Amino acid sequence: MAFGGFDQNDNAPMSEINTTPLVDVMLVLLVVFIVTAPVMTHSIRVDLPKAKAEVTQIPPAVLRVTLTATGQVEWEKTPIKVEELPIRFATAMAKDAQTELHLLADKEVRYELIAQTMSAARQAGLTKIGLLTDGNGS
Repeated sequence: MAFGGFDQNDNAPMSEINTTPLVDVMLVLLVVFIVTAPVMTHSIRVDLPKAKAEVTQIPPAVLRVTLTATGQVEWEKTPIKVEELPIRFATAMAKDAQTELHLLADKEVRYELIAQTMSAARQAGLTKIGLLTDGNGS
């Protein structure tokens, strides 16, 4: 018997699992799914008007700044001094507010130079900054 008996000498633990609550929950879930399934697949046919429009998306200006292993900063493949970065970033942002920065840094570059470059870009108002990596994984 699952609930024990009148025998006072039986101190053994209950060995049967009461599955009645489990069956009750499963039946309730089954009824809920049966009721809600037709509601989820119900659709209404609507004839929408057709229109053609050209996509006019102007690509943002992209700045490529490269930091070499020796600490040299290159702006679009032209060597510059680190001190010139804030002025150049501000000038680029004045031309196009959607300017993106693509930063290529050698793996041997000190993090301090990378942080300074990103800070100068951020102070100039650049919000789209991407760090480019080598795609071959070596």
